[in-house]
Amino acid sequence: MEIVDRSPVILFRRKPEPDPQLVYVSDNISRIGYSAEDFLEKRILFRELVHPEDRDRIRDEIAEYAARDVSDYTQSYRIVTRDGDVRWIEDTTTTERNAQGKIVFYQGTVVDVTERKLAEKALRKSEVKFRRIVETSAEGFLMMDNALRIVDVNDAFCRMLGYSRSELIGQTAYDLATTDFKIYLEASAQRLLGQKYRTVEGTFRSKSGRNVPVLLHGNTLVDDTGESIGQVAFVTDLTGQKKSLVLAGEVQKSLLPKFPPQISGLDIAGLSVPCEEIGGDYFDYLQPAAKATPATTVLTVAVGDIAGHGVDSALLMATARAVLRDRYRASESLSKIVNELNHALITDFLATNQFMTLFALEIGRAHDTIRWVRAGHDPALLYRPDTGQFMELEGPGMVLGVEKDIRFHESALNNVPPGSIIALGTDGIWEAFNPTGEMFGKKRFKEIIRRYADQSAATIIDHVYQAVHSFTEGLKPQDDITLVVLKIGSA
Repeated sequence: MEIVDRSPVILFRRKPEPDPQLVYVSDNISRIGYSAEDFLEKRILFRELVHPEDRDRIRDEIAEYAARDVSDYTQSYRIVTRDGDVRWIEDTTTTERNAQGKIVFYQGTVVDVTERKLAEKALRKSEVKFRRIVETSAEGFLMMDNALRIVDVNDAFCRMLGYSRSELIGQTAYDLATTDFKIYLEASAQRLLGQKYRTVEGTFRSKSGRNVPVLLHGNTLVDDTGESIGQVAFVTDLTGQKKSLVLAGEVQKSLLPKFPPQISGLDIAGLSVPCEEIGGDYFDYLQPAAKATPATTVLTVAVGDIAGHGVDSALLMATARAVLRDRYRASESLSKIVNELNHALITDFLATNQFMTLFALEIGRAHDTIRWVRAGHDPALLYRPDTGQFMELEGPGMVLGVEKDIRFHESALNNVPPGSIIALGTDGIWEAFNPTGEMFGKKRFKEIIRRYADQSAATIIDHVYQAVHSFTEGLKPQDDITLVVLKIGSA
């Protein structure tokens, strides 16, 4: 019995009504300040320990169990110890019957569960507080299982998409996503759910069919063993923000060439697709009609990549475009134009730590000579279908907007054969990643140019963009993609 006496579990045995006398109680009843003899000699009755607010309930429950001839039951109630402390106990009772099936004894255990009850009370209080915060939040709230099936939402999320709570419960994030966002979620689910915290931007479809751009901040719920038990996310409606950015993006797009120049003997195409509403890439066509001595050049193409995205990058892009166009009208030398652009960017943007890469290329009037200046940008590619070989148009020069005293110099290539293809792109093409983390790479880029070399410049660009989109499996681009392709013929 020493084991019992040291145990927190109190054992008891009593007779049934009409004389519910305790015939045994373990000595560890002393935990509540009384001895076993106090109860066995009826100096105190156990029912007298029951908290006044629980007595009627406990009496009625016992009477009901007896009337129904229930053999086993558990009750949870409060008692008052000898010292006046209030403790919660869990009373589990079983019955012992004679050969005729009549109850002759009730016996069982009494366990102090005060700490558990206090923890449950604190948890309920915390849950109520959490629910109040969630329900009054202006952001949408989603609770999902590991299959991304919705198990709970708040009113803000219902209002965001126009559904009632009952309509949303049971749907999945895939059901609510637009086609492109669904493809992205399906391709990236394993990677995303492997992260404890994640931020995802996408688009949901409202009940009325309206696209709702959203930003999701999510994390994984785990149990006390570390096992995942679900997913939660706070959802921000980006509609208002996106409208402003879309407007700014439209203004930015208006600064890019709408159509390539029509020059005999040249097939020219260019396209820039930002990864956000406002991009950091730039391209332009400059023609020498207004230059002082235009005889040597038929076209200048510039492709740039501004660090970052957003409004600050867009301002830098607009400044670079304005400076290039202004200096192009006044300067004869491509290197001088780029040097003056570098000086202007340092003057206006040095404090912002913004910088820009640039590749500017001139095509001679006879189309067989090219000159270029490379300012920290990836080399342009020259492809010769007659030999099947690529040449990188390299050259010295660091990025623009960093070093005031740097001087940019021109490189040149003569005897460029007709049929040659020049591709000026940004690293958003070859540094695009698929959901497994593999990079698109320049090898794939070159192969597309080689495969479609007999097609138009615009067709080559279309195939490059299609290949990148297919490779990334709908994964949201992390960088802008810009590409200009020139096919050189005879002047």
